[in-house]
Amino acid sequence: MSKTITLRRRVEAAGRRTAEALRRFFRRRGVFVVNLIGSPGSGKTSLLEAAAPRLRGKAAVIQGDLETDEDKRRIERVGLPAYQINTISGCHLDVGQIRRAVGQLPLDNARFLFIENVGNLVCPASFEIGEDIKVAVVSVTEGDDKPAKYPVALRVAAAMVLTKTDLLPHLRCDIERMERDAVVANPELRVFRCSARTGEGVDALLDWLEEVAARR
Repeated sequence: MSKTITLRRRVEAAGRRTAEALRRFFRRRGVFVVNLIGSPGSGKTSLLEAAAPRLRGKAAVIQGDLETDEDKRRIERVGLPAYQINTISGCHLDVGQIRRAVGQLPLDNARFLFIENVGNLVCPASFEIGEDIKVAVVSVTEGDDKPAKYPVALRVAAAMVLTKTDLLPHLRCDIERMERDAVVANPELRVFRCSARTGEGVDALLDWLEEVAARR
């Protein structure tokens, strides 16, 4: 058992060193990296589609999914370069996959790199992949108990985006509770209410990302 624990710690330490090296690479290039984490169907891809008009020409996207390149094709259709990583059975992206993907993306003029992690609100929260910040994406359709049930993702995130707010009139969802529970988990968390359909909150989120990136 002790050998297993020692090996795991060595692997984790190596992963952290690689993530830090990748982070330094991005910073030398002037690229601010956002790791989007959230459940399947939380609206991560739709959020990027809604933000695309302001991101064209200065952002690239890495897509993580178990199978298919559907989300990559969606992102390319709105004018952003994208690279697909299929993990097959992996529940999160790892830093080695990101390092290999970077060589396939045009980053010369990129100010931002968005990494849309595999749909999962647990595993991606525990791994660094060279990002500057994590942003947790939680849909109001998932239920207002999710921030209380999954605080680990919020503790490591710089912001939480509550998506699909246009559907609130049709749901039994206490969005104020979601915000309260999120801030209990992380008092420094920024919270944004967004709708990819109406555009609500998208500009506010992008303005904040620009401000955070400028301070790095």
